[in-house]
Order: sequence, then structure tokens, then C-alpha cells
Amino acid sequence: MLNSVRPVQKLIAALIVLFVAFIPTTAVQAQSDNSSGDEVLPKVRMVTSLGAVVLQLRPDVAPETVENFLTYVTDGFYDSTIFHRVIPGFMIQGGGFTTALSRKQTGAPIVNEASPTLKNLRGTISMARTSAPDSATSQFFINQVDNSFLDAGVRGPGYAVFGKVVEGMEVVDAIADVETGYSRGMADVPVEPVVIENVTVLESEQ
Repeated sequence: MLNSVRPVQKLIAALIVLFVAFIPTTAVQAQSDNSSGDEVLPKVRMVTSLGAVVLQLRPDVAPETVENFLTYVTDGFYDSTIFHRVIPGFMIQGGGFTTALSRKQTGAPIVNEASPTLKNLRGTISMARTSAPDSATSQFFINQVDNSFLDAGVRGPGYAVFGKVVEGMEVVDAIADVETGYSRGMADVPVEPVVIENVTVLESEQ
């Protein structure tokens, strides 16, 4: 009787071993497949008169927005521009005016790629625009705090997030803390200009 049971037990044990061995292998394989498909996200270094900030961009979510931003970066458009609108507890905005507060000539506006996938959280960078959804050109802002009311669908089409600060958030906070006033009909302008000295694309890291 015992002899007749043992082959069955051996078969069950063998099947259990095969089943347990199969699950981890497929799980690891699936993880590996997902990792190998990941896109290397571009980074830029923004050097300001108060320090440097490194931004990681998200072309996987906002491709046209990132392409537009990188075009301005590689053209040197942002060099010697300023953060012209600074509101502590909200955001810092730049990318459109010279140190003399002259508006720079930009390219054509782009489509608004605001998405529920990327929210206006502290440290994210978004495109500034007028009341028209598809009016963003070169200007951007960095959220100093979570600004959920700027997200797509909360109060309309929203503002397109296309990256985040990965180094130098203390610089963003320092910029947000500068003294501001009125200049040339604009409010919240830093009394001492906060200059974007240059913006460069960093080498991709594998």
C-alpha cells in the first residue's frame, strides 16, 4: 500500500517544485522586459545667479512640450534671461524676459499637454501660458508647493507639467524668498534680478 502511494507523492512533489520554480522565473523575466523598455529621461542643468538646479524631463508624457523646451535650451534662448515673477508659497516663473525686462521673441505656441499623469506638485516644472490653453511658448514655472488647482480638469485644461527638480530644490526656495516689487507694470518682479545664466543638456546616464 505504501509503495503505491509513494509514486503519487513523488509526482505531486515534482509538480510543486516545477510550479514554484516557474513563477519567480516568469516574474523576473517580466520585470526585466519592463526595465529594458524604459526610456532614458533627459536632464538639463539650469545655472542661476543663486545656484544651480537639475531638471529631469518627461518626454514620455509630454513629448511636444519637452521638445519645445529643449529647442529653446539648445538655441541658448534662456541664457541671460530672468525669473520675472516670483511668489513665495506658490511658484517661480521665468524664461521670457531679459535682465532689462524686455520680452524675448519666441517661436510658435504649442499644444497644451497637461495630463492627470503628471500633477503640479512641489518641484515640478510646468509651462506658463495665457488664458488660452494652447498658448505656451518659452516661459515656464517651477512649483514651490503642491498646486493641485493647476492640474488638468480641476479648473479647466490645466498647466502642462513636463519634468521635475532632481537637484537644487533649495535654490528654488531661495529664489522664491527674494524681495519683489512692481516694475514696468508687472507685479512680483525680484528687486535684484535673479538671472538664468545658462541652461545645458546633461549627458544621458545609462
